[in-house]
Amino acid sequence: MSNYTETDWENIVYRGVESEELDYKAAIDWRKLNRTGKSKFVRHCLAMANTKGGYIVVGVGEDTAGQPTLFTGLTPPQVKSFDPTLIGNFINRYADPEIDLTIERPVVRGKRYAIFVIRPFADIPHVCAYGLNDELQQGVFYIRTADAASRGAHRASEIHAIIQRALRNQRELLGRMIRGVLYENRDVPIENAASHFREDSSNGTNYFLRRRLPGKSQKPAILMQLTVCPNQYTKDRFTLSEIKRAAGNSLSLLSEPNFVSENDMNESYFSNVALRSLPNDELKMWQIFKTGMFHYISYWPAPDKKIRYQYILRFCSEAVSFLARLYSELGYAEELLDITVGLNQVEDIELCETPHSGKYKDSRYFCRIPDIRIKLQRSAADLASGCVEHTARIIKELCERFNFPDGRHEKLHKNITAYLEKRS
Repeated sequence: MSNYTETDWENIVYRGVESEELDYKAAIDWRKLNRTGKSKFVRHCLAMANTKGGYIVVGVGEDTAGQPTLFTGLTPPQVKSFDPTLIGNFINRYADPEIDLTIERPVVRGKRYAIFVIRPFADIPHVCAYGLNDELQQGVFYIRTADAASRGAHRASEIHAIIQRALRNQRELLGRMIRGVLYENRDVPIENAASHFREDSSNGTNYFLRRRLPGKSQKPAILMQLTVCPNQYTKDRFTLSEIKRAAGNSLSLLSEPNFVSENDMNESYFSNVALRSLPNDELKMWQIFKTGMFHYISYWPAPDKKIRYQYILRFCSEAVSFLARLYSELGYAEELLDITVGLNQVEDIELCETPHSGKYKDSRYFCRIPDIRIKLQRSAADLASGCVEHTARIIKELCERFNFPDGRHEKLHKNITAYLEKRS
């Protein structure tokens, strides 16, 4: 599960509603399934891979009303039967090209489940290579529908949607290749990159402040900004469609509103230079620019001039996890990124509900400066491989400005990991 620590396994298992991206199966032993039973999994995997990708959770049965509410989990022999290599080979025998899938076996609330993780196709959709009884038909493109059915694409509009998705993926891939070849030496990054990035983020801040101000009942509040800049300023490095796709792929299935949520994506729109999200009735905005810059601004709640330690932990955990995926999707694997975290209006704000022990349990911690600035440089690969460590560093530096000693972060790495793996 090392590559999926950001996925909220508990909420996936207990979501209780099947969808385009989620399917449930009762507890079974893979080795005891006949070929027809196994072919049902093939059909679901083909359908999800041709649509949005998704998850198949094994170990959840249906109640008398047909709802997936019986969270039985799997017995040890059943868990052992879900061997990723064995099952992957069986499924991909019927898929052309092969499906990119993994099988995870997490423990959720004391019970172990098998979860198929199916990724959407990259450039060529998957066709069923061989037929099998009435479950699989050779030459058929299977799709996942909104009512959680996995069936063949038999309508012209459905075939068209698959073709359009494949063409879009291939256009984006070809576009990146062409830019790399034709503009490697000619599309020279603009000089004074830092000043251009600052100007774009300043314009974003002004736009946000004109449209979102906390009401009297919401004050005091801390103005928070997070900016991530590549080390080169290239005006049209990405198309807006590429950016939106990368952002969508960077969300976990059940992202929470502490940072970037599914609702944010649904309400996002294109400006001339960026993908922008300014959710209704929320005091936050984020933008991903065509230059590759990410800018996030929001008001953090600080009732009674207090900010909760747990709020900082959750926000930073979500932020680093999302940014690692986003910049990996955008192809910044090894390029250094300048990350800046800023808090304004924090003078005399108290950091409360902090972890304490022994003689420090009654201590109180206040920020004595008006603004906080934290900067670090990391590559996307570094963020992804050291997500917990980098999150911990940011949390420690933020809390340090509230005069909270470094040595009193009890089980910080463990708490970050637990939050990323199993959000409450």
